[in-house]
Amino acid sequence: QVQLVESGGGSVQAGDSLRLSCAASGRIFSMGWFRQAPGKEREIVAIISWDGDSTSYLDSVKGRFTISRDNAKNMVYLQMNSLKPEDTAVYYCAAPSIDYYGFNSMMYRYWGQGTQVTVSS
Repeated sequence: QVQLVESGGGSVQAGDSLRLSCAASGRIFSMGWFRQAPGKEREIVAIISWDGDSTSYLDSVKGRFTISRDNAKNMVYLQMNSLKPEDTAVYYCAAPSIDYYGFNSMMYRYWGQGTQVTVSS
């Protein structure tokens, strides 16, 4: 069983930065960060392979967000720079139960409780 706990959300101004953290217990493989804004569907923001060598991003966050991990600490991070109001959402980290690296949210079995990110203009 895997448990995930996010932290680091908050309210910031456009152009500011935030760093989200996800603490995992249990064995994790690849990981993903998702977000869901009010009235919108959940979307995947970034994924990272188990060894950290491969990462992929939602087009709208490329060049602004960076996903990373520290396997020694069982932590995954999302560094968010140049934040925009449209980045406002609840952000979740998620983990598949197998070593799946991809954008299919149905493959992610374990989810954190989410952390709110609010960006004002």
